[in-house]
Amino acid sequence: MRPHTGIRVTTLVLAGVTMTVLAWLGLRWLASGGNGVPEPGWVGAAAMLFLGGGLLVAGWQVRKLRDGTPNPAITPLRAARTLVLGQAGALTGAVLVGWYLANVLVLLPDADVDSQRARIWPFVLHAVVALLLSVAGMAVQTWCRLRPRDDEDEKDADLA
Repeated sequence: MRPHTGIRVTTLVLAGVTMTVLAWLGLRWLASGGNGVPEPGWVGAAAMLFLGGGLLVAGWQVRKLRDGTPNPAITPLRAARTLVLGQAGALTGAVLVGWYLANVLVLLPDADVDSQRARIWPFVLHAVVALLLSVAGMAVQTWCRLRPRDDEDEKDADLA
């Protein structure tokens, strides 16, 4: 039996592609009714950067504890919560990448117009920041993973 490996990259890609398709369909429908694509707020990019940085700090503390540096502030419950937060950050980042890319795809046919081209760049920037959030979440998941103990390796070898 294989141990649970956590969130996989294929899961993130599937979530991002699904969001891209659904958001593109919804935004095209809104645009056909005369509504414009909503502008991304810069607060969103700043919040994603802040979340990604906080994730990396918390994950690094768990990684140091896992590697043998004692830290009484890191309890097993806090380490588990950090793992779940990292996984949530990875999934959130993937879905947000899909949302921002869908906005870019809706605006892309009019990219030859300067005003529309200027509207595309903030969405591209937000998609990159969301991708960084997803990468940070995957890094935290990796850092929180426990390494197999030596006696478990011997036990698994005996069973095979």
